[in-house]
Amino acid sequence: MLKLCRQYLNWIQNSVFEGEITEVKLKELVEKAKHIMDDETDSIIIFKSRQEKWLEKQVVGLEKNDLDTFL
Repeated sequence: MLKLCRQYLNWIQNSVFEGEITEVKLKELVEKAKHIMDDETDSIIIFKSRQEKWLEKQVVGLEKNDLDTFL
């Protein structure tokens, strides 16, 4: 799953990824992920934002990725 998600998004920490992605690419990612996932134990949570100005990112502790902004 890590390799798949890194093809579409920026790795932040452990199982967290962020980035700007089109609806088509998101659907593609989700369909590919469904083939890897175990329906009994795994899940994906997707947060969407319509406007970047409503996002504020705060990191407490070690920043594991050097991205300055949330895309």
